[in-house]
Amino acid sequence: MKNLRKNLLALLAMAALTIAVTGCSDDDENPTTVNPNLGSGAMLRVVHASPDAPAVDVYAKGVAQPLVTNVAYMATTAYLDLNPGTYNIQLRAAGSSPTSAIAYETGDLEIPEGAVITAAAVGLLGSSDAADMFRVIPMIEDWNDPGAGMAAVRILHASADAPAVSIDVGNDGTPEVPDFARFADTGAAGVPLPAGQSLAVGIWAGNPLGRVTAFQTPALPEANIILIATGLLGELPRDEMGFGLLAVGPEGTVGMIKQNPTVFVLHASPDAPAVDVFVGGSATELVDNLSFSNLSPAVQVPPAAYSLDIKVAASGALAATVATPELMAGERYLAIASGFVGGGTPGFALLPYVENFEESASPVVRVVHASPDAPTVDVGLWDGKSFTPVSDYSDLAFGDASSDTGLPINAMNLSVGVAVAGTTTPAATFDLSLMAGQKAFAIAAGSLGGIGESFRLVLVDATTFPWQTAQVMPNP
Repeated sequence: MKNLRKNLLALLAMAALTIAVTGCSDDDENPTTVNPNLGSGAMLRVVHASPDAPAVDVYAKGVAQPLVTNVAYMATTAYLDLNPGTYNIQLRAAGSSPTSAIAYETGDLEIPEGAVITAAAVGLLGSSDAADMFRVIPMIEDWNDPGAGMAAVRILHASADAPAVSIDVGNDGTPEVPDFARFADTGAAGVPLPAGQSLAVGIWAGNPLGRVTAFQTPALPEANIILIATGLLGELPRDEMGFGLLAVGPEGTVGMIKQNPTVFVLHASPDAPAVDVFVGGSATELVDNLSFSNLSPAVQVPPAAYSLDIKVAASGALAATVATPELMAGERYLAIASGFVGGGTPGFALLPYVENFEESASPVVRVVHASPDAPTVDVGLWDGKSFTPVSDYSDLAFGDASSDTGLPINAMNLSVGVAVAGTTTPAATFDLSLMAGQKAFAIAAGSLGGIGESFRLVLVDATTFPWQTAQVMPNP
């Protein structure tokens, strides 16, 4: 178990410096003001890792001048020289006066002679629940020298909505390290780890255990690294408040490593049988036995571009090899397999779309043209007599989609028509029932010309995770 834990820490430490980090500049964004009455003998810095807290100014009780100003989420201050002693560290909203209300105070915090302390502001400022409320966790740094070619790593679990988690070293489906509790950390000395390896790590939780998310890690540099698991699992991975790993090095914040990209595959090829999807040229299966109009389970892969082999599920015969674009950390994608596999035009292809819906109280819909033999179309409103095209949904050819943020729809129940672009007579009409706040892809799928599966709409609902689908057949 000791070796497994060391391997785990290595994986998480490497994640901190991935190419997918979002950089933070301490010098530009967080000017430090050191009170001239404070001397030397101890060192203190502050990491802002509370996702719902605004930028803060940091005070020592009884001292009018702030120690540090304008510390924003994910930022790390420079080290401050302090006389050893007892301090009550206070936080106020950035820019407020020294006599304004205190947002939080630590109470008496002992700063020993020679101590080096990283104080992490974590939890939720808006919560009064002891399990996840805002707090400051002082971590005394007492790093062991890891030696040449090594690094030392310390991890703090500070995600306010994440339970105790289990860690899957290698992300191979078998968690090795259980019950890493919220607001716990791995110790002042750090763990010595070899630099230079890139591995994968899965985060598991629940009873029974299930994989929650995964990260891909680059090589670990020769440095002392604090990793703070912060953000919220309940937020979108692409959002600033989404769950991630905040890496803090000797010079301050390195960046936030986002979760691996997630892909949902929709089978929309009208003449293709049920298929399996493999990493190109390998036996690594990503999707099993996916049939027309069905959506795969969520597939999480390391950030990269991929070649995929699409095989007939029943026989294993290769139907097509397709390429993805570069899949970015923190993003979720809909990959639509469409086109004809039997020799028709257009041929079988993978149509990728990133999920980037705007937030709205109304339903938000993005239209995708994935019917391989349908002409360029306009999509609009149908009242039973007249057709009114919607500009954002107009002039869509095979593979085209409306704007990636989607379009808010005022009505919950409506009839839509699909017409040849520039005409006013729909080739098909559909009745839709939508929900407030719903986020959905509306995909024109199937064959308009009667080749294999017939023409229809497939709604991919991205409101909750994992995504769901529903078929909407045309009106008679």
